[in-house]
Amino acid sequence: MVQALAFYAFAFVTIAAGVMVVSSRNPVHSVLYLILAFFNAAGLFVLIGAEFIAMILVVVYVGAVAVLFLFVVMMLDINFVELRQGFMQYLPIGALLGLILLVELFFVIGIWSLTEERGVLATVVPSQTLTNTHALGNVLYTKYVYLFQAAGLILLIAMIGAIVLTLRSRPGVRKQRIADQLTRKPEEVLDIVKVNEGEGV
Repeated sequence: MVQALAFYAFAFVTIAAGVMVVSSRNPVHSVLYLILAFFNAAGLFVLIGAEFIAMILVVVYVGAVAVLFLFVVMMLDINFVELRQGFMQYLPIGALLGLILLVELFFVIGIWSLTEERGVLATVVPSQTLTNTHALGNVLYTKYVYLFQAAGLILLIAMIGAIVLTLRSRPGVRKQRIADQLTRKPEEVLDIVKVNEGEGV
């Protein structure tokens, strides 16, 4: 009973946060709702016994990707008024892609519900010798090692791209020059004025 209530609570908050991600006008608020959705999805993974995936979801997605999105959105000088001007222009393409994803989702759910072995698919038999972390490690680093390395390479490229975007030169923005600060001399930054007694400045 408690697990069922926890599942419905986590699922409801995850769906609500996902809706707020795509409907919020402020991109910073969207990223914060995304972090909330990731936390509740991690709770769902804990309920089904996949605690390692839940930990990865919190550490990687919340601690790295979502925070990276947040800093990029806050640091980039984006004119959101201009971005919203082409909303109606790209609405048919976005609606078509959303419809395709929805059809695929119903297709997968329909196949799962019609198969005769859906009980086998829904039931995970725990191993007596291997933990979840050990079993995932055996699969990731043996069978899918090249795909795992490719995913890490894509993440590295995304991080480099975000750093390049934030470090680009923009007019009217002064950048810190650490080399000039370290090599400067006292006479270049200090102006000593001799004041006579009783006259003030």
